[in-house]
Amino acid sequence: MAEAKKLPLRSEIPEEYTWDLTHIFPTDEAWQAALEETKEATKQVTAYQGHLADGADQLLGLLRLEDQLSAAYRRLYTYAHQKMDQDTTVSTYQAMTAQITTQFMDWGAASAFKVPELLSLPEGTLERYFQEEPQLELYRLSLERILRKKAHTLSDSEERLLALTGEMQNAPSEIYSNLTNADLTFPDALDSQGEPHAVTHGSFVPLLQSHDRTLRKSAFESLYSVYGTYQNTIAATMAAQLRQLRFNATARNYPDLLTASLEETEVPTQVYTNLIEAVHNNLDKFYRYTDLRKRLLGVDELHMYDMYAPMVKDLTWTFTFEEAKALCLEAVRPLGEQYVALMKEGFANRWIDVYENRGKCSGGYSSGGDPHPYVLLNFQGTLSDVFTLVHEMGHSLHTYLSRQNQPTVYSNYVIFVAEVASTCNEALLMQYLLNTTTDKRKRAYLLNYFLEQFRGTLYRQTMFAEFELEIGHMAERGEGLTAEAFNQLYGRLNQLYFGPNVISDPQISLEWARIPHFYLNYYVYQYATGYSAAIALSTRILQEGEPAVQDYLHFLSGGCSQDPISLLKGAGVDMTTPRPVNQALELFGQLIDQMDALMQEM
Repeated sequence: MAEAKKLPLRSEIPEEYTWDLTHIFPTDEAWQAALEETKEATKQVTAYQGHLADGADQLLGLLRLEDQLSAAYRRLYTYAHQKMDQDTTVSTYQAMTAQITTQFMDWGAASAFKVPELLSLPEGTLERYFQEEPQLELYRLSLERILRKKAHTLSDSEERLLALTGEMQNAPSEIYSNLTNADLTFPDALDSQGEPHAVTHGSFVPLLQSHDRTLRKSAFESLYSVYGTYQNTIAATMAAQLRQLRFNATARNYPDLLTASLEETEVPTQVYTNLIEAVHNNLDKFYRYTDLRKRLLGVDELHMYDMYAPMVKDLTWTFTFEEAKALCLEAVRPLGEQYVALMKEGFANRWIDVYENRGKCSGGYSSGGDPHPYVLLNFQGTLSDVFTLVHEMGHSLHTYLSRQNQPTVYSNYVIFVAEVASTCNEALLMQYLLNTTTDKRKRAYLLNYFLEQFRGTLYRQTMFAEFELEIGHMAERGEGLTAEAFNQLYGRLNQLYFGPNVISDPQISLEWARIPHFYLNYYVYQYATGYSAAIALSTRILQEGEPAVQDYLHFLSGGCSQDPISLLKGAGVDMTTPRPVNQALELFGQLIDQMDALMQEM
């Protein structure tokens, strides 16, 4: 029996396919020196404690120091974290990441006095400061956001105590990441010929996309057999995550975990709950989709390991990384030359870490921003990987434009809009491919992929969001946060969302255990809302041209200079209504009809 292909070592990846972190720091020693400088600068924060009532100059000095430290910590963290993620088995960078995390928490503890002191200023003091020191005007919105949180802000000593718990509160996510990325290994999957295939986080979905059903089932069982072995440990990390969220929400006098999370980004909780309700109201379309999938795959029973398999038979469509880059550039041309030039710069100057290697963090992401963002990929050459590239570059260019056009205090966009730019890029790529592909089988393949985006982003991420909402309620009610409880809840939701046409295999009840986003505090719903907004934005860009492009670029350059709902309204999308979600799911229904008709024609 042939031996499964082994992943290369980090040192075996050609340099041009790795990111160049020397753009941040030339050496580890330079990073260490900057760490010490930042440590000294952080000590200056305490000089302002007890003096914010002394005058506008004291407040302005503190805010400018915070801007300086924010930029410094961002660079330090990005370098250490990216180094760790490129090979999680290297203890040096685990230690460096721990160092910067600890020091960042120390900064949080040292500056914990700021909010209580600001909130204790006599009525009218801040307005007088703005009159006395015009340069404070830059920080008006930031300060007003603090004042709005008065009911949820504690005393100076209590805020300091909460800040000191920060490092402990990161523990569930760190333990989960180390367990799943560095420690877990999976048995090889066997195909219908008995040949072995390595199962990794990076290869799992490509294996499920195989036309070989034996291989799909084997990979599915391989991965979940290991997660099943460790389910109680992972449930304990999940429980710890929920308990720290409950602790924070209770300490800050929020009515529940969801409100505590969404208020940080100025998003009404109705946006979250309306999303779930809207998707529930459109589950009939998803059931039509699973019925179509079952018929096109020609199976008596449709299992969960059949959900990624292409509905178009006998078509293998793969891409080199160079081909993927060229497609992405063509797809975003409607956004103008400035946008295209920025994407070219990222491709040419090693912003991207392309291929999987032993110990590398799984998945894909965009991170950092100074002097530019970085993208982590695990490129396998599938159509999905091309979309991941354009997706992550959407994040990166959103970050780049916000950092270039906003002062430090407003340069970070909130997570509610974080997935909009990335998924708008995906929608533009899909429209480009559909408009330029004449081969009927490839068009069917693209429609299959478009349908999969709706399945994976709007329906599946909403199911994740509902699971996260329910386990949050479990924590609030003091119920047992066990693997058994999580499995039962997840299994029930899976049956509801996938409907009567799909066999909910027992292993799928463990899927919650392999989703790292559950450690990001009510994050996943934004994939679904972001996708809905992206469909609306891409449609407007393609239909209206330059006016829509300018509105969109203004949104990308906005950072957090407005609340996210207002930023999106400026780009032409109103997320306070269910209209974007319903419009997107209406398109999903039309795509099902198109796919059905095309396959019958073929």
